[in-house]
Amino acid sequence: MGEFGIVPGQRVAIIWDSSSPVEALKALVDKIQALVGADNQVSVENVNQLCQSSHRESSFDVVLSGLVPGSAAQHSAEVLAEIARILKPGGRVLLKEPVLTDSANSSSLKTAASLPTALTLSGLVEVKEVQKEALRPEEVQAVQEHLGYQGSDLLLVQLEGRKPNFEVGSSSQLKLSFAKKAAPSGKPSVDPAAAKLWTLSANDMNDEEMDLLDSDELLDSEDLKKPDPSSLRAPSCKELGKKKACKNCTCGLAEELEQEKRSSQPKSACGNCYLGDAFRCASCPYLGMPAFKPGEKILLKENQLHDA
Repeated sequence: MGEFGIVPGQRVAIIWDSSSPVEALKALVDKIQALVGADNQVSVENVNQLCQSSHRESSFDVVLSGLVPGSAAQHSAEVLAEIARILKPGGRVLLKEPVLTDSANSSSLKTAASLPTALTLSGLVEVKEVQKEALRPEEVQAVQEHLGYQGSDLLLVQLEGRKPNFEVGSSSQLKLSFAKKAAPSGKPSVDPAAAKLWTLSANDMNDEEMDLLDSDELLDSEDLKKPDPSSLRAPSCKELGKKKACKNCTCGLAEELEQEKRSSQPKSACGNCYLGDAFRCASCPYLGMPAFKPGEKILLKENQLHDA
């Protein structure tokens, strides 16, 4: 296997930035071209122009970024997402980036801990650190000139990540079983030791050490007295001074009021009282009153009831 794990026949993208020395970039391109073979294209892209490139998704087997000696390339979230897009499923990315050793620094540079997280958030998996080293003098100069950072708390970290073995938006059929599980046949098994704890045999009943209680001995003379029926009856609504039965009356007040209502209304012998005087009997208490609907409540005066 060649340098960076590249083998013949693979498509490789090399990403550089303005801090990359031209001679070093050309040397890296020639080396990768010799590894993959003359028939396979090696694409070279500037990190600031990568998102505007016309590369189709899943185009490259390997992406190399920031690996030009003397480079101070910074990988934004958009650049990392574009790298993940143009990689083939299972493809690899190798990148180098100068990072801070102290997360308390307010610089826009990433830290050694946040760089792997950025790769993971872009959709890459199996992110691991390959190398961590101090910056060489030319690299420190590149950071100062192109990034404007004058501190000395810097490290050069090389990471490797891999695109998952599936394309974004792809689908796969799930094998789900909705078949009902057969119910277990027979009775559930019972632990013999547990069952024995709740079993009394004839020998246990005759065992002198077995302490058995007679249930009748638990009752005293007050418990054996027959209760007075009146003490078991709940007070009715009428006894509590209510004039109207509750909605779900159970004390009998509703039945009493209904009986009083029926007894206060005379029963028709002919069944024609509601039709009017032309159909009423001579002794009908409703004589002289207009016709009414069957079942309609009609109040009679006290003298009419006595006359009837």
